[in-house]
Amino acid sequence: MHLGAICWQQLILRLRRYVHEQSDNTPDNNKGLRLVFGASGYIGTHLVPRLLAEGFRVRVSSRDLAILEARAWQGAEIVAADALKYESLAPALEGVDVAYYLVHSMAAGKDFGRLDVEAAKNFAAAAALSGARRIVYLGGLVPLDAASEHIVSRRDTGYALREGKVPVTEIRAGIIVGPGSAAFEVMRDLVYHLPMMITPSWVRAKSPPIALDNLLEYLLRISDIEQAAGRIYDAGGPETLTYEEMMRILAEAVGRRAPLIISVPALSPKLSSYWLKLVTSVPTNIARALVEGLKHDFEADDAELRRLVPQRLLGFRESVDAVFEAERNSSVEARWTEGAFFMRNQRIDYAYYAKRASGSAVTSASPQNVWKVLTRIGGENRYFYLDSLWSLRERLDWLVGGPGLKRGRRHPSELRIGDKVDSWTVIGMKPECRLTISFGMKAPGAGVLEFELAPQPGNGTRLTATAYWHPAGVWGLMYWYSLKPAHLVIFEGLTREICRHAEAEEHLSLVS
Repeated sequence: MHLGAICWQQLILRLRRYVHEQSDNTPDNNKGLRLVFGASGYIGTHLVPRLLAEGFRVRVSSRDLAILEARAWQGAEIVAADALKYESLAPALEGVDVAYYLVHSMAAGKDFGRLDVEAAKNFAAAAALSGARRIVYLGGLVPLDAASEHIVSRRDTGYALREGKVPVTEIRAGIIVGPGSAAFEVMRDLVYHLPMMITPSWVRAKSPPIALDNLLEYLLRISDIEQAAGRIYDAGGPETLTYEEMMRILAEAVGRRAPLIISVPALSPKLSSYWLKLVTSVPTNIARALVEGLKHDFEADDAELRRLVPQRLLGFRESVDAVFEAERNSSVEARWTEGAFFMRNQRIDYAYYAKRASGSAVTSASPQNVWKVLTRIGGENRYFYLDSLWSLRERLDWLVGGPGLKRGRRHPSELRIGDKVDSWTVIGMKPECRLTISFGMKAPGAGVLEFELAPQPGNGTRLTATAYWHPAGVWGLMYWYSLKPAHLVIFEGLTREICRHAEAEEHLSLVS
């Protein structure tokens, strides 16, 4: 029954997209401009396509334009802005009718609560000057005894936004069940990769998890309901479950035996948060902030919101099934983006969030000459730096039955999508800008290596190499942490040597 409901909701979404496509994908200029502030984040990434499919004019904002450009949203205007830099907000808010405020500072670690309030005050002031009609803010459920910095910060952010002159509609949600939701991804990692868990008593705390699609529907519709201006609404699913119950249902959905959960009253959420780095790939600061807030029971008084925006709410099991269905139906990405299913070898048990290691170098050579050297990587040319380590890794892979010693490439100096470069595969490229290759050796997880070329003042180039690793559980995390120091050294040397070769070849071409 629940799969039928999911298919029905997907059919409705496809019909909406079809109607939008038949209108030549031209936004309805009678619909006010929507700003998704924090569009590179989890909710923003899913909200933007929904707004575009409804025919809204959409502007998306983030501190990092590269992340937004990678989303390839057709019809969305992209602008850079940072709520902690007041002067950057006016261009983002110019002409905006409704602004979705979806940013938080949990990833910053210490003192993120103060940063959140400062950012909200800046945004409220800038929105007032822009003439915006409404701010829609997604916060979190707030228990009466709220004490953790994460919960207090989400509450106080709402207070700061409401101090401005623009009416605010705040939707407070608990655990969001969707691909990339930090709370859901922590549970996924635990269920898939730990046979037993020793947890504090928070494992029996209760919460009303809400499906991502249900929450997006609330966000989409509430902005045009006049009586919602200046109001706060709770949003929850149809069930209230303990975290232990949620993990057992999740295990059942993926066909695994539920972990043995041993609750230890003396183990506090704060103490248990310190080992998260070893068991989940969710960014540690975010995971820690979430876990420290799990000592509370959460309730959602959502009757009024359900009256204003009627829809069928998915139960937790239906929501989990919808997550995996969405991942399996995801499109192939041309380059690395967080959580891309293709970059995870299409494995739902591989971590959504990636671990990263980078190295970079700057050269006076042009992007054209750096690209010429970069595209000769592998095969007989090898890897420009510490080739002995590359060869050792290849031999180790061969010993365990991997393709490590299958060296070679189609052409010594040219690349195209799908080419094999030793055990790597070219999966994305934009000449003189970006090269993305996927890791093909045997390992507990999936990896991508991406090279980016950025022009520098004076016709120079910065070359950056970044490895993204989606670990398969604890062993995948151990594999990553054991090799990360070597990666940092190799990528610094690799980019430096490619730049040196590019400079030498450029000099020779000028001399000749």
